[in-house]
Amino acid sequence: MSPQPIAPPRFSIVTPVYDPPIDVLKECIESVLAQDFDSWELILVDDFSPNAAVPTVIAQYAQQDARIQLIERDTNGHIVAASNDGVAAATGEFIALLDHDDLLVPEALSRVAGAIDRHDDVDYVYTDEDKVGEDGATYGAFRKPDWSPERLRGQMYTSHLSVLRTSLVREVGGFREGFDGSQDHDLVLRVTERARRVVHVPEVLYHWRAVEGSTAVDIEAKPYAEAAGIRAVQEHLDRLGIDATAGPGAEPGRYVVQRRLDPAVTVSVVIPTMGQSSLVRGRRRVLVVEAVRSLLERTDHEAVEVVVVHDTPTPSAVLDELREVAGDRLVLVPFDRPFNFSEKINVGVCHASGDRVVFLNDDVEAISQGWLEQLVAPLDEPDVGLTGAKLYFSDQTVQHAGHAYYNAGYHHPFKFWTRDEVGPFGELVVSREVTGVTAACAAMRRETFFAIGGFSEALPGNFNDVDLCYKVQAAGLRTLYVATSELYHYESRTREARVQEWERLAVVARWGVAAEDRFTPSEVAMPNLRRVQELPDELFEPIV
Repeated sequence: MSPQPIAPPRFSIVTPVYDPPIDVLKECIESVLAQDFDSWELILVDDFSPNAAVPTVIAQYAQQDARIQLIERDTNGHIVAASNDGVAAATGEFIALLDHDDLLVPEALSRVAGAIDRHDDVDYVYTDEDKVGEDGATYGAFRKPDWSPERLRGQMYTSHLSVLRTSLVREVGGFREGFDGSQDHDLVLRVTERARRVVHVPEVLYHWRAVEGSTAVDIEAKPYAEAAGIRAVQEHLDRLGIDATAGPGAEPGRYVVQRRLDPAVTVSVVIPTMGQSSLVRGRRRVLVVEAVRSLLERTDHEAVEVVVVHDTPTPSAVLDELREVAGDRLVLVPFDRPFNFSEKINVGVCHASGDRVVFLNDDVEAISQGWLEQLVAPLDEPDVGLTGAKLYFSDQTVQHAGHAYYNAGYHHPFKFWTRDEVGPFGELVVSREVTGVTAACAAMRRETFFAIGGFSEALPGNFNDVDLCYKVQAAGLRTLYVATSELYHYESRTREARVQEWERLAVVARWGVAAEDRFTPSEVAMPNLRRVQELPDELFEPIV
């Protein structure tokens, strides 16, 4: 005898159905019946399938198990209408979304229930997922980050399995007409705007079936979904009062959020230097001069000052050139003590007058127009404490796209991916939360910098940015990697790249290192292996 329904069930699994292959539909239903957690109901809404066998099969399952319910629509209303019928019929505390051709793993609901039981204010739970081919083999596991609201604006990364508190789904109005193809993204954006707690279960609990015409196989299979997704993100930004425009990204299903920086916000760019020159693409250049020239040329923001903290040996000719390039925006701060990156930045910030401060190495060159605006504008959100840019080596491969801290080490994930690659699951082209960013190009609010104590001067050369990122995290603030702020980083052109082990150990002693990074799991944080095989070992340095 099948289990009797528990009233109300913990989960209402809502599945809109339209003309799936019968064997695939049966496998989907069987995956729910195989759950090791009994408190559920499965609501299958047949959206007037042309094949009469579809509702017949569902009705047979419903006769065998009282927890299965068939709703038959008398017209084809498409996925939003069918899904809303399921939401209206749901009696469970939470709604779980399951497509008619996908599969739950047997422990999916019990794992989600366990996550909910740990916190009484959970309103949204999502899990990792993979794909299942026509041969039944699984592949392409998506190890997702912990809750990343910035990434959700750039892509519907939470996707499968999504479990939402029923009362909140109804409170925000359920699925909305006109968002077909991105209806889940739109709903989750609206739910998470109000959610008290969002929880990620880092296990693959959902198999997304890869069949012809599915976005699991071809991200361009539903072109109408992109327009709906952009509109969903734009309306989300408008609701939150974020002054930004959503647009298409590097590939379908990825979106770019271009923020506008209030012209009244003052920005101080702090650059430590000794005024060295170096060969860059066969031409000798004074690095700090070209850094300042590029940063000013590629920003339209007027309220910018450039604070250059220069060592005593800096040639006077370099300072004269800086005056010529930056004019009255330039603030020169002499520094006559032994090299200490942290101290130089701290001194520079103390001489800065801006509402926002940008830390910038002297061996960088701004590439993207508006790099500064995109880097600084997210700091308008009060819970964003630090932002970092996307940096490239001179050969157009990635040097920095956020830090990842795991396996007792501090890492630059995605190193050596090329500039035109989107990275695994879009990591390189989507702005997102990260555990840390490099101080070679990063931004903070002035008050945040002083509230957390700035850079630790006990770390003069290395890992001072790692320590800073941990302090931002300890203050309960988010750190963002901003994919639209792009610069070259001619790394270690102005000083020897020597890593002091005692500095790393000092950071480990203070903060420890997690086995896995919260936002960039080690399985995802892979360098470009093709490029790696071509490079000498000495290029593989830890964060400095």
